[in-house]
Amino acid sequence: MDSGDTIFALSSGRLPAAIAVVRVSGPRAGQALAALARKMPAPRQAMLVRLREPANGASDGAAGGEPIDDALVLWFPAPKSETGEDTVEFHLHGGRAVVAALVRALGAMDGLRPAEPGEFTRRSFANGKLDLTGVEGLADLIGAETEAQRRQAFRQLRGLLGEQAERWRARLISALALVEAVIDFPDEGDVPDDLVAPARHIARELHDEIGALLDDRHRGERLRDGPVVAISGPVNVGKSSIINRVAGRAAAIVSPHAGTTRDVIEVHLDLGGYPLTVLDTAGLRDSTDPVEQEGVRRAQERAAEADLVLWVVDASAAEPALPPADLGDLSPQTWIIVNKCDIAQNGCGKVADYRGQKRLELSAKTGHGFDKLLKMLEEFLAANFAADRSVLITRARHRYLLEGCRQSLGRALAEPGGREDIVAEELRLAARDLGRLTGRVDVEDVLDVIFRDFCIGK
Repeated sequence: MDSGDTIFALSSGRLPAAIAVVRVSGPRAGQALAALARKMPAPRQAMLVRLREPANGASDGAAGGEPIDDALVLWFPAPKSETGEDTVEFHLHGGRAVVAALVRALGAMDGLRPAEPGEFTRRSFANGKLDLTGVEGLADLIGAETEAQRRQAFRQLRGLLGEQAERWRARLISALALVEAVIDFPDEGDVPDDLVAPARHIARELHDEIGALLDDRHRGERLRDGPVVAISGPVNVGKSSIINRVAGRAAAIVSPHAGTTRDVIEVHLDLGGYPLTVLDTAGLRDSTDPVEQEGVRRAQERAAEADLVLWVVDASAAEPALPPADLGDLSPQTWIIVNKCDIAQNGCGKVADYRGQKRLELSAKTGHGFDKLLKMLEEFLAANFAADRSVLITRARHRYLLEGCRQSLGRALAEPGGREDIVAEELRLAARDLGRLTGRVDVEDVLDVIFRDFCIGK
């Protein structure tokens, strides 16, 4: 990517559409607009114009050219634009041939080229319109599938984490300046004797504040990726019937023969505005079949990683295979689901406790009790994954850098008196991690990773 180029791309959705938006950004954006529209609108005011192909591919407003379309055009001179560069938007009819004609005309102009994926956003970052956490928030906003994910991504896009990190970094730099004054000017009469104490006070405050932010049970990352519920239990208790009922479709094969499910089946839901992945796993039992053994191993592995396990038992069985008293090997939380209550004729929909865990009776065949199950799941998601304004960490990168910063602060605080050079170095490392969080320093190694998932035109 050459930041000196002028780039263009379709920035709206798939064609055909009612309206298509083509964006141009770079030093020749104004010339491209003049060549196509023969006039320049006032900045940030829409104007209806007839776009025409420039004569001989010129970009100087020369007369001639076949009409392309009647379109609204918007002109955003630098630096007051989304990218910080001269930017033009063409809002035209969303037919494939219409857009193709405009793109062809732009491509024929000197100094213009098609944009790479994410290049508009990357220029926004390079020109200080977004910090790195805001870029990540934009990517999450585009990828958000539920209301809870949208709210969290929008907070990140607004810069809540980035602004907090910059405030911390400013305080760290002031503390570092105090320590370095002692190191650089030890004999100066106008330098107070003890500047390390106030610097250590600042470091202690930051250490505690960052620690409080990190103590969030990973709610932001878990909401971004989507909580996971695993349906587990012995064979032939109706696990596949339950996931089909939850999904509202035949997601899994249902059979009276034990051991039908061999691999893990995933169903993705939007439940109460929260993303949820429900897993149907192989029934747990001893088997000599190597394929079934692998299925059981995968079932145990995914259950151990899930946020919640629904342990299914057969209400009609003489001795239902209840989970062991110690459920820690399955999941932080496990609910007991008593299926086939219609056969047992004990009534459906009862909620009780078993060894401190929720216990619900239902019937996958009739659907009785499923309204209560879905309500319980929605309450579980709201209680464990609601990301309010206090939850700012949404990616493993954020947590890694904040943990590194806190560890550096801890080492600075643990350093005995008389080692100002060590304290200064630890404060520098802490400030560097906060700078890397927002993209102020040393982030070239992560930029390609972050921008590779953006679409062309964004």
